[in-house]
Amino acid sequence: MTNSLNVAVIGAGISGLLTSRELLRQNHRITVFEKSNQIGGTWVYDDRVEVDGCLLVDPNRSVVHSSLYSSLRTNLPRPLMSFIDYSFEDRSYGDPRMFPGHKEVLRFLQGFANEFGVTELIRFNSEVVRLESRNGGFVVEWQTTKVGSAEEMFDAVVVCIGHYTEPRVANDVPGIEEWSRKQLHSHNYRVPEPYQDQVVVVIGSGPSAFDISREIATTAKEVHLSSRSSNVKVSMVDGYQNMWQHMKIKRVFDDGTVVFQDDDSIVADVILHCTGYKYHFPFLRTNNMLHVDDNRVEPLYKHVFIPQLAPRLAFVGLAYNQGVLFRMLELQAKWVAFTLSGKIMLPSKEEMLADVYKQYQQMDENGIPKSYTHSLNFQFEYVDWLAAQVGLRVDDRLKEIAINNFQNIKTHPNHYRDVFAL
Repeated sequence: MTNSLNVAVIGAGISGLLTSRELLRQNHRITVFEKSNQIGGTWVYDDRVEVDGCLLVDPNRSVVHSSLYSSLRTNLPRPLMSFIDYSFEDRSYGDPRMFPGHKEVLRFLQGFANEFGVTELIRFNSEVVRLESRNGGFVVEWQTTKVGSAEEMFDAVVVCIGHYTEPRVANDVPGIEEWSRKQLHSHNYRVPEPYQDQVVVVIGSGPSAFDISREIATTAKEVHLSSRSSNVKVSMVDGYQNMWQHMKIKRVFDDGTVVFQDDDSIVADVILHCTGYKYHFPFLRTNNMLHVDDNRVEPLYKHVFIPQLAPRLAFVGLAYNQGVLFRMLELQAKWVAFTLSGKIMLPSKEEMLADVYKQYQQMDENGIPKSYTHSLNFQFEYVDWLAAQVGLRVDDRLKEIAINNFQNIKTHPNHYRDVFAL
């Protein structure tokens, strides 16, 4: 006999859709709150950008959720974006490429939501503005443009809002706040045309920096990549006559000069921050049970549960795993649903907290920055652990594809999507 709870799911992106499907399978009663007018979360393209670019100087600015740029293609092949019983490999919505564009992914998610009856559970244009514990349950306050605000009690809540909306900028660069020329975050990048004949400095070394810098190079006069890595080789980027790799920025000046750690310098028109995002839960009221410190959301047991409020308050999709991300999200969703149903018992609050602080201690001892807490790239042991909790295992084929894809990116950085083969 399982418990049937009234559960709120916040967000209708990948994590929210998966979580809702798994909760339905466990006979829970679900309401999904989605602040936009459609499903898909980060996979919904929006050509609007925020007026202040990236500096977040106006707390009342109109926030644009999407961080997609127009030409974006996935950096994961279709097998790694498939679900256990809903494959992306054998479905096509007009873009059959192994690494499809964002429109194809959105159609895949729409098909998934319709197939499993999730779409009808969603309250669109409903933004959650307050979530707090009350009398053993949770009060959720949300607002819409038509009817204003309202609140409702739930037995449990799963937060699935993602982490690609609140830009994290390189504000530790000396002089960056006084720099007089244009700067923005990749969150607000859409197309390369605005950079025609300009000198652009791109800060970052992740997938977005990689793709955007190469696209901008098709129109810009020069593109200069700045990486924090100590292993970077200062050189012209292979295959490009107008793009260079540099070390970390040493300082910028208000006349547009950018000086790198090796004292090489250029005069730039634009600084583009491809520096990731911050975890941000402005609606959450937990009486100081949860904190965000240097992008560590703490304390969270296995990146999912707040020990003091487990299992009734959970997070799905907070951790990220470049290797088998979609499978990790699906297994987190199953774990939460099974736990809320009473099929899986969590350790005691004290045991969960001890596990969390042991992880933090190990990170400190190994010199791993706090901001890397939820970065689980290619840490298959975590995904294997989740699978074991729900009586499943992760197919070795997925792990092999993930490793091969990563190696292919390193070997063929400019055209890895086109040469990859299963």
